Amino acid sequence: MSPINTRKPNHLIHEKSPYLLQHAHNPVDWYPWGDEAFRKAHEESKPVFVSIGYSTCHWCHVMERESFEDQEVADILNEGFISVKVDREERPDIDSLYMSVCQAMTGSGGWPLTVFLTPDRKPFFAGTYFPKHSRYGRPGLIELLKAIREKWEADSEHLQGLGEEILSDIAEQMGDSSPGEPGPELLHSCYHIMEKTHDSRYGGFGSAPKFPTPHHLLFLLRYWKRFREPRALEMVERTLLSMYCGGMFDHIGFGFSRYSTDREWLVPHFEKMLYDNALLSLAYLEAYQATGKEFYAGVARDVFAYVLREMTSPEGGFYTAEDADSEGVEGKFYVWTPEQVKEVLGEDDGEYFCKLYGISEQGNFEGKSIPNLLDRMLDKGLSRGLDGQDKAGESENYLLNERADALRQRLFSAREERIHPFKDDKILTSWNGLMIAALSRGAWVLGEERYAHAAEKAVEFLLKSLRSEEGRLLARYREGEAAYHAYLDDYAFLAWGLWELYQATFQVKHLEEALRLTKEMCQLFWDTEDGGFYFTAEDGSEELGARGKEIADMALPSGNSVAAWNLLHLAGLTGNGELEDAARGQLHAFGGAVESAPQAYTFYLCALDFSLGPPQEIVVAGEKDDTRTREMLQVLHAAYLPRAIILLNQPGNEGEKLAAISPNAAGKVPLDGIPAVYICENYTCQEPVTDPEELAERVRE
Repeated sequence: MSPINTRKPNHLIHEKSPYLLQHAHNPVDWYPWGDEAFRKAHEESKPVFVSIGYSTCHWCHVMERESFEDQEVADILNEGFISVKVDREERPDIDSLYMSVCQAMTGSGGWPLTVFLTPDRKPFFAGTYFPKHSRYGRPGLIELLKAIREKWEADSEHLQGLGEEILSDIAEQMGDSSPGEPGPELLHSCYHIMEKTHDSRYGGFGSAPKFPTPHHLLFLLRYWKRFREPRALEMVERTLLSMYCGGMFDHIGFGFSRYSTDREWLVPHFEKMLYDNALLSLAYLEAYQATGKEFYAGVARDVFAYVLREMTSPEGGFYTAEDADSEGVEGKFYVWTPEQVKEVLGEDDGEYFCKLYGISEQGNFEGKSIPNLLDRMLDKGLSRGLDGQDKAGESENYLLNERADALRQRLFSAREERIHPFKDDKILTSWNGLMIAALSRGAWVLGEERYAHAAEKAVEFLLKSLRSEEGRLLARYREGEAAYHAYLDDYAFLAWGLWELYQATFQVKHLEEALRLTKEMCQLFWDTEDGGFYFTAEDGSEELGARGKEIADMALPSGNSVAAWNLLHLAGLTGNGELEDAARGQLHAFGGAVESAPQAYTFYLCALDFSLGPPQEIVVAGEKDDTRTREMLQVLHAAYLPRAIILLNQPGNEGEKLAAISPNAAGKVPLDGIPAVYICENYTCQEPVTDPEELAERVRE
């Protein structure tokens, strides 16, 4: 047992959050967020020191090692402050509020997030990472704590008044909807901004660090489809190729890391987040549909292989993240030397693998090498075409040839013997919703039923285990305990996953549940005065002093954007005019904000693209297992139809259930017993199609 764990535990010891439990043996007398901590602050007239982070956050670990495991720092905190730890993934409402404070006060934000509050929970100072002592122009935590304690003792009334003023200003900003009527000009404006910031050599946008931001790519694919702008597709392809070639993709065990620290996508921040892998797999799947290039399908399959192997609980839910660090060293689990490779593969195979993946004596990361394919693939990848065909007709497998894959598997087996990074095994409703959507789309696009089965198992788990006794959706599950009233993202992301699952399986119960959740979301989160959805529900268990609406897309698309996306798709799937009116009201509520900086709202723009139409409703009429029906569905699998909704009108019980919620589909039936496809575009229906080749021509138009 380490010396840290021999210490008497603090008040975090009975929490479920892996992040809080990581700090349960710190000498700092941490409290979880709650009434007990703030009551004690009132009783002792002390300011509250709040540290917000998450279990796989590298700089959170650094600050813990430097300061929170240090007795000198602990003594200052324990004497002069009440210290509170918050897991931002469990309590995104707290994180969102105080991150807004930090950004307003400092112009930036990040984790660990450090905030000082009055006993009434009013913020008066905020920052991010602080070293123990001042260095490189960054103030030290010890000096900061002493200064704030002195100021508090000298004039606590001033700090309390400052906190009131800051919170009032932030509450006003967070509640603003900035309405406006959005139109196609927003799509053009965003495209031109992204074109200017695109890195034409390595893909992505801007310079280092580079984040994957898959919703940018989803928007550009839609822009390409609508306006036939080849440059938009080029930007998507260059970015997807580069991300895969670089070290941000784990070429030994698969899955994407959080982001790249450099322009080339070579050196990642090694933590792996569930949501990144969900959203990136969606981007690769759509690129596959748009181009027909098998490379993209292969990357999506690799991502799903990682998630199903490493990130899936026995109950079917999906875990949150894997750490960047192992044995206290960032990236140690993932890097190699030529000697290590040859020890596993032998001299000849080892030499081949090292040359293929850029593993060298000098290394590319702190003396060791991150496996990558940048030198081998990047320059020729797009000119040759990712389908492996160059102009001379020669072919090359851009994923792995049989030899390389066999060697990779041997290295993977050897790597499994290493000490693994920490895995955050809590299950978040919101992030699970994204992975359910991704797996469902994978099942549809790739024709892989096992992905649909995994998505269905996750849905069954969430709907059974993440509900309160009153039936209210909850946000987090771990070790048999579900907690925290669900936030907007939980409702929006799970509803997205459910209607995607309907389109993968055509089981109407998933569509019914998506509708039920969306109705409940509207009741709990909608701003009846100004429009838009609040992040927290009106029946929230706690009043934080500000109730905000999030619309800008960060690493995750905003709940408001996904809510608009869902409302539009559900309106199309059911023909429900009220849902369509709600969707248009939702887009209007934030149109002014989006106009000011459209590149920050790319998932909103995906919803806007859908709303601008022309709408496309496709109803396949026939038995799901009929050979001709399956042929029709396979044609639709392969087509890139970003503004289409697809229904299957089957005879029997499923058909009756569909008719109850989608009357328009009910009247579309097989022709003389032959499965038929009805395509209605811009509110006009074409003659039904019974031949797969004719259908392929129709959807290519």
